[in-house]
Amino acid sequence: MKILLVEDEPKVASFLQKGLTEQQHAVDVAMDGPTGLRMALAGSHDLIILDNLLPGLSGLDVCRQVRALNSAVPILMLTALGETDDKIRGLDAGADDYLVKPFAFQELLARVRALVRRRPEASSSAAILHLADLTLDPSSKRVQRAGQPIQLTAREFSLLEYLLRHKGRVISRVDILEHVWETSFDTGSNVIDVYINFLRKKLDKDFTPKLIHTLVGMGYVMKEE
Repeated sequence: MKILLVEDEPKVASFLQKGLTEQQHAVDVAMDGPTGLRMALAGSHDLIILDNLLPGLSGLDVCRQVRALNSAVPILMLTALGETDDKIRGLDAGADDYLVKPFAFQELLARVRALVRRRPEASSSAAILHLADLTLDPSSKRVQRAGQPIQLTAREFSLLEYLLRHKGRVISRVDILEHVWETSFDTGSNVIDVYINFLRKKLDKDFTPKLIHTLVGMGYVMKEE
């Protein structure tokens, strides 16, 4: 997953980032409320871990503003404030779960897993994905365009599935690297362009409308022309 960690204590942030990265998650870190809000509103994360006491803007305010946009991203709030009223305020602000500092890292991981299982995407992850006359079945791993079967490699299938699950949205090359390749290796590599071209040859070359589009300097988007 791609996780946004909003935590102003450097030691805590470093510890959590290291631990979550070792669990194969991609972790972005924000050290204050305004930065955390800006990154959260970008909408590219699968989970937000949010401290309550933050400089510039409290975690409660960040949570409220994220929820005001009807975002369904799971939010786990971390705080040293452990009274019942504090927990109620956090949950009422829109947090999905509330973990009091200090905490065991294994408990945090368990709560992260539970939140991800409950998110809407988890219940629909096996649903067939559509765009125009293109279909992708995550269960059978079958892809068709205009009723014709399309043969993809495992990596091509993963890339197409990720793009379809975010159809209509501009997806950056870094997002693709972190979600499909699950790594943050050299972003100057042309591996993304190569695989996008593979998909174009198989999905767009002999069909209309074209579905895979490049936004120069921004990334890629799947949509009907």
